[in-house]
Amino acid sequence: MDKRAAHSIVQGLPFWRNKVDMSEDVLLVEKHPDGYAVLTLNRPKSLNAWSMELCTRFCEVFAALQEDDQIRVLILTGSGPAFCAGLDVKEMRADPDAFFPHVRANSPGVAVQAGRKPLIGAINGAAVTGGFEISLLCDILICSENASFMDTHTRIGLMPGWGISQLLSRRVGISRAKAISLTARKVGSAEAVAIGLVNSVHPQEQLLDEARSIAHAMLAGVPRILADYRALIDDGFGLPLRDAIALERERVRASRQRPV
Repeated sequence: MDKRAAHSIVQGLPFWRNKVDMSEDVLLVEKHPDGYAVLTLNRPKSLNAWSMELCTRFCEVFAALQEDDQIRVLILTGSGPAFCAGLDVKEMRADPDAFFPHVRANSPGVAVQAGRKPLIGAINGAAVTGGFEISLLCDILICSENASFMDTHTRIGLMPGWGISQLLSRRVGISRAKAISLTARKVGSAEAVAIGLVNSVHPQEQLLDEARSIAHAMLAGVPRILADYRALIDDGFGLPLRDAIALERERVRASRQRPV
């Protein structure tokens, strides 16, 4: 999509009506008429790090898209060479008393966890710490050959807050998760797919096309069942098998009471 077309789509959202130069937006939004939206973290000079502005904008946009009945699937990616370098360290160090309360009140991790619509992560480059955490919150995770993953919480002296301590071990096993997080080592794209961290790896120029293809496959399903089935998988995952099967039966009974 060219910049003029993307700008037109962005202007269709109420919180972008006063924007003139899309290149200044820290978060780009492409709403596709087929029923999906692409969110692009857009601070390439800062490796798409979570600034206070980006955190606020992301939470506002993500919440608005949850309420948009025309959008049923979301895709998340980044601009430039990185997906997301985590928290904006420069901003954090300049005024920690302002930064941390703001990020807690405008938490991208909390926003994604509260989301009800399938989220596809298209990881185009380095996903570090807070970027790694957001990627783990995606329902389906694909990456480019240039992508890498790194958890540096131990290096920067912060405890995680967006779920990586629990989510990573559920993806790759507890021993691998400890080896990745406690040593802060980088995991490249080939290793990521081999250990089950990502679903698949693609050439950089094909990454978004693959994400769109996955979105279209989801959109072929019945709208309400898509959202309900996703919730059932998530809600049952942490339960003992007997309880998870009981949950499925309960949801089936509830589903039959409503028209598809």
